[in-house]
Amino acid sequence: MHTLGVDLSTSAATYDLGNLHGGLVLPAEKNVSTSIEIQSVPIPDQLVLPIQQHVGEPAQPIVSVGEHILKGQLIADTSGSLSAPIHASSSGKVVAIEPWPVSRRLGENAPCIIIECDGEDRAIEPPDDIVSFNAYEPASLLQRILQGGIVGLGGAVFPTGQKLMQASTMPLEYLILNGVECEPYISCDDLLMREQAAEVLGGAQILMHALNLATCYVVIESDKPEAITAIGEAMAELGDDRIILKQIPTIYPSGGEDQLVQLVTNREVPSGGLPTDVGCVVQNVGTSVAIYRWICDGEPLISRVTTVTGPGVRSPMNVMARVGTTISEVVALAGGYNEDASQLIIGGPMCGKSVTTDRVPVVKATNCVLVLAEPPMQSRSQPCIRCGECARVCPIQLLPQQLYWYACADNESKLRWYGLTDCIECGCCDLVCPSNIPLTAEFRNAKARIQELADEKARAERARRRFESRNERLEQDKIRREQELQQQKDVALKAGSSAIDEILMRRKDDDEGND
Repeated sequence: MHTLGVDLSTSAATYDLGNLHGGLVLPAEKNVSTSIEIQSVPIPDQLVLPIQQHVGEPAQPIVSVGEHILKGQLIADTSGSLSAPIHASSSGKVVAIEPWPVSRRLGENAPCIIIECDGEDRAIEPPDDIVSFNAYEPASLLQRILQGGIVGLGGAVFPTGQKLMQASTMPLEYLILNGVECEPYISCDDLLMREQAAEVLGGAQILMHALNLATCYVVIESDKPEAITAIGEAMAELGDDRIILKQIPTIYPSGGEDQLVQLVTNREVPSGGLPTDVGCVVQNVGTSVAIYRWICDGEPLISRVTTVTGPGVRSPMNVMARVGTTISEVVALAGGYNEDASQLIIGGPMCGKSVTTDRVPVVKATNCVLVLAEPPMQSRSQPCIRCGECARVCPIQLLPQQLYWYACADNESKLRWYGLTDCIECGCCDLVCPSNIPLTAEFRNAKARIQELADEKARAERARRRFESRNERLEQDKIRREQELQQQKDVALKAGSSAIDEILMRRKDDDEGND
């Protein structure tokens, strides 16, 4: 995207994506990074493992500074209903648990477990209970997947175990393995499918067993002939006719879950809904491989394939990097920076996050490290001319120009009415806007403001409930004290009446005795 220093607008062209609306044909920029096999990053001297590498609550450290740990050892466990555990990606000593720059926007700090590697890469003993996935009951298999620290590797990083458990409660028909990499520069899934096709399909079989599904679609773009061939050959060798290969046109953003569901099944995910609402579960091919390795080999999610590319890198390639390896280490393997390297982005040019330091670590979500050269001069934004190009390319069929005006006016009700929450922040509207308006950034900021307002309302509601609860408790305490006081009075009156009666009886007895 031009706002990140990549000028894609000259090659962008609108395209009708089958039954979908809008979309763009973008230059792939992937030939160089796919020209060699996946390269393994050497064991680093130090690993930096953020305790939150997923959507939901951060994991909680269960190791302490000075403790020696092994590869694959659980070092941070789940802390809530929506969380994922973290495992050590090599052996060594925990030297700190402290804030460190991470791949959030601008590389802000977050709590991390710092491991000084010993270079031995010693792993924990493999579990004694590794059995064929067919030996598991579906519910047990889902519980086992939950323990592997696996998250969606397509970018959403939703904890896979929870996603599958929620899906299992819905009437399902299809598993869709997403091998679509429509964003420029990113090619990690392409290389993964070429080199590990058998593991991709093995993970698909595990998922189908866990969810009691009879059909799986493996979906790949038409510009990936090597991956299509590799998956096709692996399917022929496996001989599982439940798995079907589907090829789709190379259009951005066809890799989005909702877009993929509509392309493959011709079913539209409702606004605010999930693919499970229309009988589908979507998983990235990398996630499928991670599930296979965990269930069949006992290896949790401790490494991933990452694309290291861009005009600012000397030798673009795809690498297998341990989670926690710093970006500087993976760039070094790719030949280091070119002299004109100027900008570092974690992710692709359309949806990536710009960071200011290469000290940030590779995490489970790191599908691409994009290094840009000196960005071109950007034209100043001009007033909207109501050309409608943004609406024509929007894959969600929103009206970006309307959203932009209401975002500028902070009109929350209108933003909700015009579907701001459905915006997937794909950046298509930015590329075609002749006025150079940073629409996606405006929508992202508007979402953040709406979320802040929602959080503020939630806090106010919680405070109101606490206030009312306190008042109710005080009123109940007052009533209880009044009841206790009345009981004490009644007891005192009864005791006083009994004492008077006793005195009168004694006097009567005395009088009778005198007579």
